[in-house]
Amino acid sequence: MTNNANVSAESTPELVVTRTFDAPRELVWKAWTEREHLLRWSCPKDFAVTYAEGDLRPGGEWKSGMLAPDGREFHVRGEYRAIEPPERLVFTHVWVEEEGPPPRETVVVVSLREEEGKTIMTFEQSGFRSQASRDSHRDGWGEAFANLEAHLGQHGRAIAMTC
Repeated sequence: MTNNANVSAESTPELVVTRTFDAPRELVWKAWTEREHLLRWSCPKDFAVTYAEGDLRPGGEWKSGMLAPDGREFHVRGEYRAIEPPERLVFTHVWVEEEGPPPRETVVVVSLREEEGKTIMTFEQSGFRSQASRDSHRDGWGEAFANLEAHLGQHGRAIAMTC
């Protein structure tokens, strides 16, 4: 597995992460687009995914929820902008908050390339309000991608896995 995070020097921080998974691209694509997979990996360490729903088509909405170890709930939603199986997925990402300033919409691009039976994933997220927000997302996604790697390694086994 390779994990590289790059930070743009532009005024709007951007997150770029490249990971290599020992799994075929079609399986990694399913992990990003199918509910039964998303429920098993799409949260940080020690969190649990409570729901994952989506209308996988351009303009279709998606939403997900997570439960933190301290009992707090987090909800996120967005809209699919581009779907190019099994190579590229583009969607918006907005935290659903009940208090505070209006949430900031970011854009996520997931690109998948197969090489020698492995999948090289490039994850890009742009539009953060601040470097602190970008860094918090980098940490959360890093833990989620570790969950994804474990899920891909266990795919096909009857093992219940929690995030």
